[in-house]
Formats: sequence, C-alpha cells, structure tokens
Amino acid sequence: MAVVPEIKQLQHLGWRAGFGESPLVIQAWSKKRRKEVVRKVIMGPEAGPDPVKVVDETDLPDYQRIRKMGAEERKMVQKMNTDGIKDLNVLWTHAMISSEHPLREKMALFWHGHFACRTQNVLYNQQLLQVIRQHGLGNFGTLLTEVSKSPAMLAFLNNQQNRKQRPNENFAREVMELFTMGRGHYTEKDIKEAARAFTGWSYDEVGQFRFRKNFHDEGSKTILGKTGNFQGDDVIKILLEQKQTAKYITEKIYKYFVNDQPDEAIVAKLADKFYQSDYDLRALMQEIFLSDWFYDDRNIGTRIKSPVELLVGLRKTVPMQFEQEEAMLVFQRVMGQVLFYPPNVAGWPGGRSWIDSSSLMFRMRVPQIILYSQEFNIRPKEITPEMGEGQNYKMTMQVNEFLKKQYARRVNASIDWNPYIAAYKEVPREQLADRISQSLLLKNSSINKELLEKYSDSSTRENYIKTVTIDVMSTPEYQLC
Repeated sequence: MAVVPEIKQLQHLGWRAGFGESPLVIQAWSKKRRKEVVRKVIMGPEAGPDPVKVVDETDLPDYQRIRKMGAEERKMVQKMNTDGIKDLNVLWTHAMISSEHPLREKMALFWHGHFACRTQNVLYNQQLLQVIRQHGLGNFGTLLTEVSKSPAMLAFLNNQQNRKQRPNENFAREVMELFTMGRGHYTEKDIKEAARAFTGWSYDEVGQFRFRKNFHDEGSKTILGKTGNFQGDDVIKILLEQKQTAKYITEKIYKYFVNDQPDEAIVAKLADKFYQSDYDLRALMQEIFLSDWFYDDRNIGTRIKSPVELLVGLRKTVPMQFEQEEAMLVFQRVMGQVLFYPPNVAGWPGGRSWIDSSSLMFRMRVPQIILYSQEFNIRPKEITPEMGEGQNYKMTMQVNEFLKKQYARRVNASIDWNPYIAAYKEVPREQLADRISQSLLLKNSSINKELLEKYSDSSTRENYIKTVTIDVMSTPEYQLC
C-alpha cells in the first residue's frame, strides 16, 4: 500500500475532524506529534459552545392560545418561526466556519442527520441544536436522553399524543430503529411495550420537558427480555445495555468519519471499546484519529463532501461575507441539504446520493458563482413538506417561496483574499499551481497543470493565485474529502 505523505495525513485529519484547514495550520501541525495534534483537535477550547441563538423564551408568542388567534396574528407567528429557522441556519453555518473547535461542529452536523427532526417551531430547533452541539462529543447516553426529551423530537415523533389509553408507537420505534440498535434487532412487541413506557413524556408551551404522570401507563412491561414497571428513562437504559447499540452507533460514525465502506473487524473492535467506555464519544473519536489505519490511502479523499461541508469548507478557505447571507439556503437547497429540513426521519442518506449528473455540474460551478459574483440561474427544488406536517405545511411553503425569489439574482459576496494569498508568499512562482492543488485537494494526480496555466490570469501574482484557486475548486476532485 502506498505510503501517504505526512502533509496529506494532516489535511485528511483537518477535513474529517472539521471542514478543512489552511496551509498555515497544517504546517504548524506538522511540527508536532500526532498524539498532540489529535488531542488539540478533540479537546478544543475549555469553554463550552456559545449558544447559536435567534430567539429568547420571553419573546415568544403564547402558544397555548395560538388556535384562538386571528388569521393575521397566526400569520405573524408563522413568519417569526420561518424567518427564525432561516436565521438559525445562517448562524450555525457561521459557527462552523469560524469555530475554534471544528470537530464539535462536525459532530453536531453528524448528529443533526442521525437525530433527524423537522419542526417549524424556531425555539425547539434552537434547543435541539444546542443539545447536539453541547453533548455531541460527550457521553452518548446523555446525548440520547437529552435529544429524546427535547420538545422538537417529542413533537416530531408524536409522543405528545402518547397516552396510556391510546399508545402512539412512533417515538419508541424510531428510538430503537434509527437512534440506537438499527432495524431487525427488536420485535414489534418490544416497540409496543416501549411505547407504553414512554407515555407521559411531554413538554410545556415554553419548551420544557414535562413528565405527565396522569398520562403514564403504570402497568408492567417486557422490553428486550426485561420486565418491570418501566418509564422512558428505563427504556433508554435497557437500549444502552445492548451491545448492538454500541455497534450500530460505531458503524455509523465510521461511515461518516472514515469510509462509507466499513471494515467490519475494525468496527467490531471500536464498538467493543466504545461499549466498555460507557459510550464515551470523545474516547471513540480519539481512538479513530490516532489509529494508523485512519490514515491509509484507501480512506483519504474518498468521501463526497455533503453540501454543507462543501460550502463551509469553501468559505473557511477564502473568508467572505454575503450581501444576503440567506443565499446560503439556496445553495443548500439546490445541492440537496437544507439544515433543519431533513428529507425524512432517517435523515440525509449521504455518500453517492449527494451526486447526480445535474448536481455535480452545479457543485463544480459553486466556487465561480460565489467568487466571480455570477447570477444564480438554477431553480432550487422545493422542500417537500413532511407527511403529517398539518398546520406547518404553509410554513414549509413560505420557505419554498423564498427560494424561488432568489432565482437569477447575482450572488454578491465580499471576498477577503488577503489571508489566503499570504499563505503562499514564500512559494516560488513556478511552484504555485502545484502547491495550491496540493493544499486544496487530497487526491490531485489527475489535475492538468497545463490547463491551469492556460486559463489562469497571469497579469499579477495575486490574480494568478486567485484564478488557479477557483479553477482547482471547480474540479470533480474538490468534491472529495
């Protein structure tokens, strides 16, 4: 197997544990031992994440009387939520770009797909986002509990309607099938019994979890071979006792951070350590990033960047500000990943599903559209309303109307090329194209240097760096990380 140069290994780490790192950061890492670099990547700053916040609980409407509101008042509430979710999207994207702890945001992006949830209440989205950012690198059991008790998830999976007289199985089913063990490792009876245990799990109008004892089924339940008068917390404990849960989560993390074709032997060893550590996510990620196999050539430059990874990586490489930051939603929509609007409860499938003939051509044009301020002349597809959205249907349609209005608008971005260009100040002119390709691409053997020279602007060193950079970013290879 080919030996991977250390610089490529560090670039690989920068992309998998974040959204790519600059040549200056990679150069600084190269002077340290891998253990030291990985520790810094995983630990990050001592302080926890600042909340990504667009609303305050005290500013919210009285949701208890929303059905009694007049048409105009309801319309204002819908607009507040729709605009708030757009703002939350923009602010989280900015957090990914500027974070001093990129792995925390990358883990949150992973969990955002794993715990896929769609709600049109901006406060509930904001709360769930804070949960996955705060606990995404902590203990999986804590994360699972906090997510399961969030109003966003309880509402999305209908547990607010789960009562002892009329058990609703949606929540219990997805907790087993999508959040912990995966399909085929439980019975329909287990789901029915777990649903009874989750009766009474609810929330109030200001987004606080509430256990409503009067709605809870006090009878005995048998779940995965255990019998007792179980409540929701007991179900989560039973699920965490299953080694299958550790295996399912480990394999999903491996597919996301290492390779979407998992090595079963490695996954089994990682899962065993994950289980023995009582589901310590930080320890699991450290084990992955310190392992020699993580840096094998077969794992480097093999993942297709998600739309959010592509956009954040581009903006992190070349600092910029959009005249209208909401344009980020349009790019996300055309490429198939709008934050807070997963396609269904299973989240985005990822991998090769990100690419088809039309989306690949658009993805390759994204750097030119942004960095050359071109018109946005692709019509974004509509977001499909989630089945059962009911009263939220109109709010999804409002987002679609916003997307339509962006058609044929010029993307105006204020680009700060200076820090990017400064990173190449010591590089001789004849080596610039090679060095730029090497820093932007993890696998660049097929890049045609003659074409780069032919279509670059050689009038000044600065223009040469800019045009070569945009050309390299417009290649199929740049879609990979």
